[in-house]
This record gives sequence, C-alpha cells and structure tokens, in this order.
Amino acid sequence: MTGCRAKLSFADAVRLDLNCDLGEGEPVRRTRALMGLVTSVNVACGGHAGDLATMERCLTWGRELGVRVGAHPGVAGAFGRGEVNLTAAELEVLLVHQVGALDRLARAQRMRLQHVKLHGSLYHAVERDAQLAECYLRTVSRWFGNLRVYALAGGTLVGLAKRWGVEVWEEAFLDRGYRDDGTLVPRSEAGAVLTDRAVLRRRLERLRQGRGLESQSGRELPLRPRTLCVHGDTPDAVALARFAARALFGR
Repeated sequence: MTGCRAKLSFADAVRLDLNCDLGEGEPVRRTRALMGLVTSVNVACGGHAGDLATMERCLTWGRELGVRVGAHPGVAGAFGRGEVNLTAAELEVLLVHQVGALDRLARAQRMRLQHVKLHGSLYHAVERDAQLAECYLRTVSRWFGNLRVYALAGGTLVGLAKRWGVEVWEEAFLDRGYRDDGTLVPRSEAGAVLTDRAVLRRRLERLRQGRGLESQSGRELPLRPRTLCVHGDTPDAVALARFAARALFGR
C-alpha cells in the first residue's frame, strides 16, 4: 500500500498526519465519512472492540481511499479504558494475537499495515511501566518489524524506540486536554475532551508554526508531533475531522 500522497499538501510539507481510531462500534456511515477525511486510521482488532467484519471493512475502505491503516490493540473490558493488569508476557501474547489478526486480514487483501497504536489505558500503561514499554517495542521489532509505532509525543516510548530499531511517529491529540506534565487530562475530569472550534483552531495554528501545545493551565509544552489524532467517538467527530482536514490540508 502506498499511503496517501495525493491527499497531502500543506501537511506533507510540515510532516503532519491526521489519524483516527475506528472500527470501535461507531455507525458504519461515520466510519466511512471519517476515513474520507483523515490520512491514517487505527483499526480496533478484537480486544477492546472490533471483529472480523469491522476489520475487513476498514481495510477495504482504507485501500480504496488511499489511507494508511494500522492496528489498534487494546485490553478487553470497560472499552479498554479500565485498569491494566498485564505482565510483559501477557502483553506480548495480546499483541501477537490482535496485530497478527489484522495483519493476516490485510495480507489477504494484498495490503500491508503501516503502524501500531495502542488503545486507551494500554497506551498510557506502556508510558508508565518500563517493562511493558520494553516488551511492546521488542514484540513489534520481533514479529512486526516493518511497522512503525504511534506513541505519545515526548513520552517514554519515543526515547526507547531507537534501541529496538522501531520507527516512532510522535502523536498529539487534537481533541484532548493536556496537563502541565504533557499527559492527557483524564476523561473523568473537566476539560478532558475539547470541542470548541476557537480552541482547536489555535492549537492547529500553534502546531503549524512549530510552537507545540498549550496545557490546560496555559503552559507551553514543547511537543513536536508527527501525527494528530481525532477520536471517532468524540461528539460531532466527522465535523471535527473535516475542520482539521481543512486547516491542515486545505480541503
């Protein structure tokens, strides 16, 4: 699969990509609409959400639309946002099962996956737990060596990835609030999800200027993401993705 060169203009010049988590039980029409706006999709592969039908559908549309397709593994229960109690060995099995399943389906369609992005609490667990972080990168390197990883901009994985020979695209979240330490505002707190277009426009403008992000308190965070995420379950997700695509790609 060749990616989406035809879609990129301004964003390509500043090395920005727009990604979205999909195949998580959202309406099919929303899946299709979002895939027509973003440049990368992270497809749930049977852990926190997703099944064979949703995976195959996302792969088919990804091929048709020229969108980068990656695996979005997660833990079962609480939509993958509960507490993570995995050993490193259990994480490796989870990754081989879920990423391997999507990879097998992709190859059946003569496609190649582009990346892996962990979901929800697992995404943040590898930032806090050095053993899980090492296991994650080791597993990707061993079993899926051609895939890059999408990881929290400025986080632990970014610093460890070179040791394992894994390419990382640092990720920021367009529609999520940030704390002063560069972590996301928990969804249980006010300001976790951003929908105000004036706030989002200012965030996009800062990123285009290479000025990083502002935290919830107004502190400047010197993050330099390669990819930006819009969540498929954010209220009015399609309109938000369209707004971001227009700002980033001029369409």
